[in-house]
Amino acid sequence: MNMKKKTVLVVEDHHINLKLVTVLLKMGNYEVLQATNADSAIRLAREKRPDLILMDLQLPGMDGLTATRMLKNDIVTKDIPVVALTALAMQNDKDLAFRCGCDGYIVKPIDTENFLRTISEYLKD
Repeated sequence: MNMKKKTVLVVEDHHINLKLVTVLLKMGNYEVLQATNADSAIRLAREKRPDLILMDLQLPGMDGLTATRMLKNDIVTKDIPVVALTALAMQNDKDLAFRCGCDGYIVKPIDTENFLRTISEYLKD
């Protein structure tokens, strides 16, 4: 049985966080795409159509919430789940993320032990 690897686009401008998330995802046998800003994330999402997008909310230039809104309003990318990956842990931040179209919310620093289990829940077929 030939199972295609799931692809996750990680949008993160902080090098260490990007590396950590990438390593964890590769350990979980995911294909990983990387973007360090919203513009390249939107372009990659349209071109590659990943199975999941992990979106940092605090990015240089366009923020992750604006990028998420744009992805969710785009016919090509609207069905790709977007999970906020953020250090913003206040309830109103979480509410705002969901109002902007995020399908989930992971607080940084990420819980490395449960990260892959959490990710897999957004990738159920």
